[in-house]
Amino acid sequence: MRRFAILFGLFSLAPVVAAHAAGDAAAGQRDFAATCAACHSVQAGQNKFGPSLAGVVGRPSGTAPGYHYSTAMSDAHLTWDAATLSKFITNSQALVHGTKMFVSVSNSQTRDDIIAYLGTVAH
Repeated sequence: MRRFAILFGLFSLAPVVAAHAAGDAAAGQRDFAATCAACHSVQAGQNKFGPSLAGVVGRPSGTAPGYHYSTAMSDAHLTWDAATLSKFITNSQALVHGTKMFVSVSNSQTRDDIIAYLGTVAH
């Protein structure tokens, strides 16, 4: 019976853990404005120092229209899913050495929130 109670307790926490890992898009919008918006836009086709991040989730790396990517990013052949975005914004140079990206986000909740927000931004 004790084993059942422990297993039941773990399963009942699963939605809480999943919700936390998914991030908070509203908080992510604020974090994006404070951390990313100086270099990136979320408007399709509006590139700044960095490419537009409209529709970035699920997009192959180095493919935002009209943006001139570094050779490193053009040759990276990544797909921007949540895990890859998290690795990249944690330490872009470790994932794609030679990228133009130089800002990192060390707080995992902030990263999750930004990625959740980016998931809401369509092409």
